[in-house]
Amino acid sequence: MVTDAQVRKLMEEIARHGQLSLAAMKSGMDRKTARKYRAAGKLPSELVEERRWRTRRDPFARVWPLVAALLSAAPELEAKTIFDHLCRKNPGEFEEGQLRTLQRRVRQWRAEEGPPKEVFFPQRHRPGEAAQTDFTWASELGVTISGEPFEHMLCHFVLPYSNWSWATVCHSESLLALRSGVQAAVFRLGRVPEYHQTDNSTAATHSLGSGKREFNEEYAALMRHFGMTPRTIGVGKKEQNGDVESANGALKRRLKQHLLLRDSHDFESVKAYTSWLHSVLEQANGLRQRRLAEDLAAMRPLSVKRLPEYRTEKVKVTSYSTIRVARNAYSVPSRLIGEHVQVRVFDERLEVHYAGKRQARIARLRGSDKHRIDYRHIIWWLVQKPGAFERYRYREDLFPTVAFRRAYDALVAHSATKRQADIEYLRVLHLAASTMESEVEAALCLLEAEGQPPCSDTVKSLVDSPPARAAVDMEVMEVDLGAYDALLAEGVAA
Repeated sequence: MVTDAQVRKLMEEIARHGQLSLAAMKSGMDRKTARKYRAAGKLPSELVEERRWRTRRDPFARVWPLVAALLSAAPELEAKTIFDHLCRKNPGEFEEGQLRTLQRRVRQWRAEEGPPKEVFFPQRHRPGEAAQTDFTWASELGVTISGEPFEHMLCHFVLPYSNWSWATVCHSESLLALRSGVQAAVFRLGRVPEYHQTDNSTAATHSLGSGKREFNEEYAALMRHFGMTPRTIGVGKKEQNGDVESANGALKRRLKQHLLLRDSHDFESVKAYTSWLHSVLEQANGLRQRRLAEDLAAMRPLSVKRLPEYRTEKVKVTSYSTIRVARNAYSVPSRLIGEHVQVRVFDERLEVHYAGKRQARIARLRGSDKHRIDYRHIIWWLVQKPGAFERYRYREDLFPTVAFRRAYDALVAHSATKRQADIEYLRVLHLAASTMESEVEAALCLLEAEGQPPCSDTVKSLVDSPPARAAVDMEVMEVDLGAYDALLAEGVAA
């Protein structure tokens, strides 16, 4: 096959010296072929005629009137659904490999006779007019924290005119996460746009019961604080938030590439991951400075203080030494039982305050009807009431690691009664709360390896007097000081 490039070369050579044979040789084609293209004066691609005939029989010719009728009645029908219907109605007439043929016929029908398709209109953005914010799941990046999978989202803030963006790590589409993301971006910019646009997430809007949505009062207050006018998109119209939606995919592709360059998806902490994320964003934003300058010039200066990135709830500590926040239960120190405490609810944690002092800091649970019980808060009373352990509602939380769970199972197997095993385990747990959990866990693992039951007295003796490690004999190296003298002598000579 002769290519367009060969024919262009042929014409150049003919124009240079006028010799057809020499031009054909230099173009890599036969002399007769060269004469043909010289006479035609067209490229090979321009000489190809569109094929308007079929090379094989149309397998759907007989049933096409039925197919067209189905499409006319329900244009949203898919070709695969129609194909399955035809196979049921006409057994043995069609084969699986003919589905592609039907798909082409259906696509052609939609283009020629189908209903009009929705038209989208690209918009021209004005500098500094608006910012768009959206949440996107980032778990697909495969990031791990100290080897553990890190399920998280990104709150992504974008200026559509310059494509400057910023993102913060969060765990849900909450107002707290939105407030944190917006604040982080505008304080980094030092300026605020006229509008702030989001989709119809529950963080910003609530349903009116008529299919329409209205801004939440808390979100409206956030916008008033920064002097931005809130606006949203139509319900089910994600394309109206298209700039940030597109930027979500671009950001995650960029992060994936930088993770490959980093040669590791693991980070020592969430703080280290966040720092790395922001370094990638800074590098990307560095390429957008010219249009960003136009954005900033059109924005108002930021002249307000940062809002607290938490909400406060006043709750009473129950007699179970627990509090209930956002439909989840958390344990607190038992000395607070019966008291009202102030709980600062952050996106990722809770801080429990009493009399102006922080009493506990707890990782926040996701979802509802869950519980997080710290054995250190209740173990002092549980050892005095060991009978409560067997049917304690939150008993599984009293096994802080797998080693403790295996130790309890071993005690059950070696004890005369289950109550005795419960008492021994609670004493071990009390020891972990009184000393260090890691040391008790090491002792449990040692006893398991030796096949001994992890009785509390044995564990305590190991924690108080850990087995001495065997000294390692190391050969003392002889140092030849003459080498240093030689170096000094060379320095003086120089």
